[in-house]
Amino acid sequence: MNQLERRYHRLLRAYPAEYRRTRGAEIVGTYLDLAGPGRRWPSPGDAADLLRGGLRQRLRAAGAADLVPGVRLAAVLAFLTATALAGVWSVMELRPPPAQWGVPHAGPFVSLGVGVWGVWLFAAAVHAVAPGRWTRRGVALALLITVAVVPAAALAGLPRPPLLVLLPQVGLGLVALALPERLPARLQAAPLLAFGAAGLAGLNLLPRYGGYHGWPAEQILPGAAVVLLVVVLLLGMGLTLRADHRGGWALLVLLTPIGLLSLHILAGMADGLLNGATRPGLSALAATAVVVGLAGPALLPLTIALHKRMRRPGPVGPDARCPTCGRHR
Repeated sequence: MNQLERRYHRLLRAYPAEYRRTRGAEIVGTYLDLAGPGRRWPSPGDAADLLRGGLRQRLRAAGAADLVPGVRLAAVLAFLTATALAGVWSVMELRPPPAQWGVPHAGPFVSLGVGVWGVWLFAAAVHAVAPGRWTRRGVALALLITVAVVPAAALAGLPRPPLLVLLPQVGLGLVALALPERLPARLQAAPLLAFGAAGLAGLNLLPRYGGYHGWPAEQILPGAAVVLLVVVLLLGMGLTLRADHRGGWALLVLLTPIGLLSLHILAGMADGLLNGATRPGLSALAATAVVVGLAGPALLPLTIALHKRMRRPGPVGPDARCPTCGRHR
């Protein structure tokens, strides 16, 4: 066995042991036949294919074959929500407070957030013409700018959108990185339309002097959380009727973004119960964000482990009983 073959076998450990025993030699042989002469290492594409294939087989063995389609469904919903919110926030940037208020602003805009929402508009436009890899790159760029605006604003001494607005945008963007390669043609322009429609709606919601603070962020974000939750629940119920469990997995994946969208309400409930505060303080918001950020991702492996445990075959023998009727098998 040469070095290349050994390295392929190491990558093959991503697959379940039983699958490796039955198909391992065939899989490695195929990759060796396709490898160029003199190659010593698997190509990045081959390594990614083997890791993806191993993940699919492990999920199938755990009874979670619908997880990957569910993640893709969650990514589409997250991207639609992120672009719609970016449309609303871009309108909020158009009317800074009057000069006599003495409130700092970024030129003709409320804050540096106008650049953030412009990049999300760019990602939506890319999705309309080139969904898949290029859209994921656009989302990654939008995520980078969303995070970078915090230190950039501090260095420039200019205002930025509040973290209450930026955190859920990051959560939605991370999920949107799993967008599928292809979507029906009628859905390609949906994020761009969501941006435009939400922006038009934002013109009616724009308070007298604009800005994020006060009622705009504290009411728009929970409203978006409710809409996203209702949509994924309705989709999940409809798909479940067809024995398709993508909706349930999509709900699990979207729990963290939904929690971040509801951060002000969740933190207010926690702070009110613990300290009797009427509005959440910064420490309550930070603690709630950490809990939401950790609890959501933790539920996914726990659910997969539960599925695997439920699929584990029962005892076989003269004393084994059917778990449904209790009779001997």
